[in-house]
Amino acid sequence: MKRILSSLFCLAVAFACMAKCPVYVWMHGQDDMEKLRSDFTKWKSHGVVGVCVNCGTDLEKIRACAQVAHEVGLEYHAWVPTMIMGGQKPSWYTVNRKGQSAFDHPAYVSYYTTLDPYNSEVHAFLKELFTKVAAIPYVDYVQLDYIRYADVILARGLWDKYNLVMNEEYPEADYCYCDQCVEAFHKQTGINIREVKDPSKIKSWAQFRCNAVTDLVNEICEEVHKQGKKVSADVFPGPKSYARWMVRQEWNKWNVDAVFPMNYNDFYLEPAKWVGKVTKEEVKSVKKRGIPVYSGLFICREWKRKAELIDPENSGLLPSEIAVAVKGAVKAGAKGICLFTPYSMTEDHWKALDECNQ
Repeated sequence: MKRILSSLFCLAVAFACMAKCPVYVWMHGQDDMEKLRSDFTKWKSHGVVGVCVNCGTDLEKIRACAQVAHEVGLEYHAWVPTMIMGGQKPSWYTVNRKGQSAFDHPAYVSYYTTLDPYNSEVHAFLKELFTKVAAIPYVDYVQLDYIRYADVILARGLWDKYNLVMNEEYPEADYCYCDQCVEAFHKQTGINIREVKDPSKIKSWAQFRCNAVTDLVNEICEEVHKQGKKVSADVFPGPKSYARWMVRQEWNKWNVDAVFPMNYNDFYLEPAKWVGKVTKEEVKSVKKRGIPVYSGLFICREWKRKAELIDPENSGLLPSEIAVAVKGAVKAGAKGICLFTPYSMTEDHWKALDECNQ
């Protein structure tokens, strides 16, 4: 009997190793549904099983794109940038250590108008929004993106782009010091964070903000789950090695149904084999909770010119690096991968993916 069980186990492992790695893609929504149908069909032929589509908060556009995805036979994640919504009440936005609001003084780029995850009105607004998104029939997952604070520390590969040396937390990008957050933290700890010389040394202050994001995510998850739908989240790598201290994401505590870490190695000045290393940490961080990890890969479209591309946001994986990244992620325990973006995938990239994912 032991020999039989051992043989069955070996067969199961062999089949698991032979099974194709599920592939997802991140993309922006579009209005041409026939073009979308054609793209979805092409990507499906390369092993894509689901699409994460950013239509913002346009419910009708989400509905249309989701229907096409289902007709083609693909899982649909309604990808919504969560905390960088413009045009809301000024009091809803985070305030940096200098007292500047992200409403009119966003860090780094103009669209970093980050909402305050501790604000109760923001909670109510987002829960109502995602309840509406989840109610759309063809939506399988609500996908939370930018569910975090602005980067208090940028990924190392971006420092040159913004002419920065980020060896510490600087006031301009350190959020949130609004009256409500400062008072709540003071009530919890007795510490007036505005009077502290170096707030980055106060571990409980960092934890307060991690908890603010976690509480918001878990409230959103509860509402979406009531609709019979699931929640996925785009997160920074780690979480301990990067996400927690860079953007206050302690995502191993979130009640989501899947996580899509953005394991963009070039952003961290790391080689493709780093994807497997960081995926191992990510899988371990949520293993006990049974949350699947889908490793996000950044693709270099102009890969023949990569040596000339100084900005990591124009860089990414070469076709020759696809196998290293994919196999590394799968070996580390990832349930699949997600490509950013399929439109950056050249025929050489697709060929490399097909060859390593047979």
